[in-house]
Amino acid sequence: MKQMYVYIMASKRNGTIYVGVTSDLVKRVWQHKNHIVKGFTDRYKVNQLVYYEVWQDELGAIQREKTLKHYGRNKKKDLIESFNPLWQDLYEVIIK
Repeated sequence: MKQMYVYIMASKRNGTIYVGVTSDLVKRVWQHKNHIVKGFTDRYKVNQLVYYEVWQDELGAIQREKTLKHYGRNKKKDLIESFNPLWQDLYEVIIK
């Protein structure tokens, strides 16, 4: 069983938000930051990791991602702020 991550990226505090799931959080955030994958996060400059959860269950992580994607914007903001009140980029935290 591999470890999974559900994460939220933002363009800036209270900016555009993206929810994703991955088995390699460091690599995936690096891809967002370096615009490796063209699409939503590249187009809207969404490159700051502001929230993440660790999951031991792949299916549970995928379901959680789907749940978060259906949250309204305010509920997503509340979740981010409960974990990261200043919306700091957590990339430096995860690469250590």
